[in-house]
Amino acid sequence: MGGKSADQGELEGFRASVRAFVAREVLPHVAAWESAGEVPRSLFKKMGALGYLGLRIGEEGGGAGLDFRYTAILIEELMRCGAVGVPVSVMAHAEFATKVIDRAGSPELKRDFVRPAVAGERIGALGVTEPGAGSDVAALRTRAVRDGDDLVITGRKIFISNGTIADFVTTAARTGGPGHSGLSLIVVPTDTKGFQVGRRLRKIGTHASDTAEIAFDECRVPARYTVGPEQGGFKLIMQGFETERLVLAVIAVAQMRLMAEEATKWGRERIAFGRPLLGFQVWQHRMADVLASIEAADALTERAIGLHVTGAPCNAEISMAKLFATESALDVARTCAQIFGGMSYMEDGLMARLYRDSLAFTIGAGTSEMMREVIAKSRGLTRPVEPK
Repeated sequence: MGGKSADQGELEGFRASVRAFVAREVLPHVAAWESAGEVPRSLFKKMGALGYLGLRIGEEGGGAGLDFRYTAILIEELMRCGAVGVPVSVMAHAEFATKVIDRAGSPELKRDFVRPAVAGERIGALGVTEPGAGSDVAALRTRAVRDGDDLVITGRKIFISNGTIADFVTTAARTGGPGHSGLSLIVVPTDTKGFQVGRRLRKIGTHASDTAEIAFDECRVPARYTVGPEQGGFKLIMQGFETERLVLAVIAVAQMRLMAEEATKWGRERIAFGRPLLGFQVWQHRMADVLASIEAADALTERAIGLHVTGAPCNAEISMAKLFATESALDVARTCAQIFGGMSYMEDGLMARLYRDSLAFTIGAGTSEMMREVIAKSRGLTRPVEPK
């Protein structure tokens, strides 16, 4: 939260820089990365050299200490490549795995992990979700047992973005008793003995972002690799989830804009019954609904960003933005795919990728059901009502 503010001119200058980078270094390679199932290490190094991986990282960690508005612009411009897996992989590294170490880690952790991550020399992943615990973080079973000056970690994680390419995993593990109060966050280098990468998971979409199962078989790491206080992990995870959800809201809005652009272009070019598809009122009205949904989602997301950068409590507003933007993205994807007709079902077309990449939005960083629960609690809807 917080960070150095910037005027509109600085933000637009940054946008122009990222847009040129994406056109030069990302767009020409997207198809190859989608086929490979991952982005190359070279992308992280190039982005690190330009400072893109350390936008919100403090100066001690080698970053610029800027606010989330810069991250939002980075996401929006990366999304122009038409492959959600690219920004997902970058954000999993820069925001999810690394930012929490910058926020609460020791000077040693910042030196050994954050600085190389900002430079793109080490790639990070966040290890929270398990086969039996996703939204219910307090039920995590991966355990870290103290042995002298070390922690010995045993457990399994699933759905880990960057899981096959990461050099370190910021790992949630149980160092205390049951429930949320017994969790810690620990940095685990992936060259630690006993660390195992399991299956590379095959997904419907976001192919350019690798996703894996990982396991810890008595992985021994120094206890000083704990991020923040021991058994203080739950709070750090929840704070990180706020940012993850804001990232997903920005991604969803950007995805909707790209889908609408593609659908509008197709609707003007495709001739049916002697006129363009957008010459029919039914499609004019359906696309009008799409545009209204995009602007509503964008307004909610911008409001959440505005609160976030001031440091104001905004968990509910972020959850609202994530809920509305991601649910709207599914509706927009369906409408935009429909105007393409059979072409939306062809793998050679961009619309097919955009459609399938949208399907995970309502699941990642907390399901829509969890977002509704957060919103309901924040507005007192879960308190029992006394009968009159």
